[in-house]
Amino acid sequence: MSLPPFHFAFPVDDLAAAREFYGRVLGCPEGRSSEQWIDFDLHGHQIVAHLAPGAVRPQAGNAVDGDHVPVPHFGLVLAMEQWKALADRLTAAGVEFVIPPTVRFAGQPGEQATMFLADPAGNALEFKAMADPATLFAK
Repeated sequence: MSLPPFHFAFPVDDLAAAREFYGRVLGCPEGRSSEQWIDFDLHGHQIVAHLAPGAVRPQAGNAVDGDHVPVPHFGLVLAMEQWKALADRLTAAGVEFVIPPTVRFAGQPGEQATMFLADPAGNALEFKAMADPATLFAK
C-alpha cells in the first residue's frame, strides 16, 4: 500500500538545536529552510520545525499500559527491523528517552514495540513497530 506523504509543522525555540536533533540524531535529510523554519524528510514525510518560541509548551500526558505517555506526540510506525535498528542507534548515541524502548500490550491484539523521546524544544516523538503489522488498528 502506498500512502501519500504526511506534512506536519511544529514549534521549536532553537533552529540550530532542531537541525542537530532531526538531522544528526534522527538522520532526517534536510530540505528547504529559512531563518524561521527547516523542512526535514522523516521517512518520506515532510516535517517542518518553525521557530516559534512562544508556542513551545510543557507536555501533558496520560497513562497507557503503565507508562505516562506525553500528549501531544507524533512519530512513525516502522517495520520491526527498522524499529530495532533505530532503538539501537539512539541508545548507542546516548539519547535520553521519555519512555525507553519497550514492548506494550504484550500478547494482546495491537502488541507493539515503542519508544518515546523529546526534541530539544520538548516536542514528543513516538516510534513504534507492530508485532503483527495487520493489527495496527485492532480492537
